[in-house]
Amino acid sequence: MSTAVVRAASAARGLEQRALRPLADVLDPDALNAVFDSKADGTARIGGHLDFVYAACRVTIDNGEYLTLEPIDTAFGPDRIDA
Repeated sequence: MSTAVVRAASAARGLEQRALRPLADVLDPDALNAVFDSKADGTARIGGHLDFVYAACRVTIDNGEYLTLEPIDTAFGPDRIDA
């Protein structure tokens, strides 16, 4: 999941991945992956929702299947975003 977030943010911002702030500066990528990974017995996790801000986008993950990025209005200044 963490890789998908970085790739999507990179595409949304039109920047190479290495130009973005490290995802680990915003949240723990291992924890993000664990929230949406399969259970220990291999069955899929059902449900789950997470919102956070990364690379001047509001990131929403639903059920570990749907990843949505919405650009944040930067009218309030760059110190209001984490780009």
